[in-house]
Amino acid sequence: MILLTGAAGFIGSNLLARLNAAGIADVVICDTLGGGDKWRNLRRHEFADFVPTDALRDWLRRAPALEAVIHLGANSSTTASDGDEVMDHNFACSLMLWRHCADAGLPFLYASSAATYGNGDAGFLDQDTPDFLSTLQPLNLYGWSKHVFDRRVARDVEAARPVPPRWYGLKFFNVYGPNEYHKAGMRSAVFNITEAVLRGEPARLFASDRPDIPDGGQSRDFVYVEDLCDVMLWLLRGNAPSGLYNIGSGTARSFADLARAVFAALHRAPEIEYVPMPGTLRGRYQYWTEAEMSKLRGAGYNAPMTPLEEGVGRYVTEYLNKDDRYR
Repeated sequence: MILLTGAAGFIGSNLLARLNAAGIADVVICDTLGGGDKWRNLRRHEFADFVPTDALRDWLRRAPALEAVIHLGANSSTTASDGDEVMDHNFACSLMLWRHCADAGLPFLYASSAATYGNGDAGFLDQDTPDFLSTLQPLNLYGWSKHVFDRRVARDVEAARPVPPRWYGLKFFNVYGPNEYHKAGMRSAVFNITEAVLRGEPARLFASDRPDIPDGGQSRDFVYVEDLCDVMLWLLRGNAPSGLYNIGSGTARSFADLARAVFAALHRAPEIEYVPMPGTLRGRYQYWTEAEMSKLRGAGYNAPMTPLEEGVGRYVTEYLNKDDRYR
């Protein structure tokens, strides 16, 4: 039996679908559904039990025998401002599960984030020593909350404290794909651009406020959610060395490239409009990210990552341009 937190979320529901496709339904899922449509992410999938997020601590005290814990549950809003709430979800809950897996001898996979790298001045190397991690400066509360847990894990390892037998902190870059619809302002640029184009509007991108980067030239490492699931299943089934791992495409692409891929998927001529960057993002905006993938490749993961145009094309044509968008 596997415990999967954040199972009704974007990445979690896609992973649950992949587990089911592999014949695995003995999964205890944990999440907060609320009053919206988040439950729709689960409607096609099988699971053994459901644990509300606020009941997880008590459930662990009487938990059945588990094979592994995959912890994807978090407050993932990069604009979140309630530090107590973010730290409770992203640090305290993660630490509770880390300790449980260490005590029970269970493999532990958890979601970190590329937001831990800040503006990228220190690079995007997925090193996991306390000294290296202390050089990173996240730009927002979400990135910091993920970063301080990575640092706590690294200190436990360095001090030879009890740790899970296999553990993997996954630094997800800019993920896109189906089942992100409940995320409101945190939906991917692919979703937002597609929605605008389907309404007959131009794609609206932030203008650059840096003289060395043109409008639309801001670049990110965009990665299709299927690639994340492939990596997580490979780690779960294999025996790769424990540690932090970047999960991205390995190639930075511009937002203008992304917009053009959406227009191509919809068979429309590109129409892009640039709008001023909000003041709340100035000084906290990542202008370039690119996952350094040599560590994952060196651990033995050889599958190719989905090219941007292919991934965007699949997402748009198989989901966003359909009446039923859910996986």
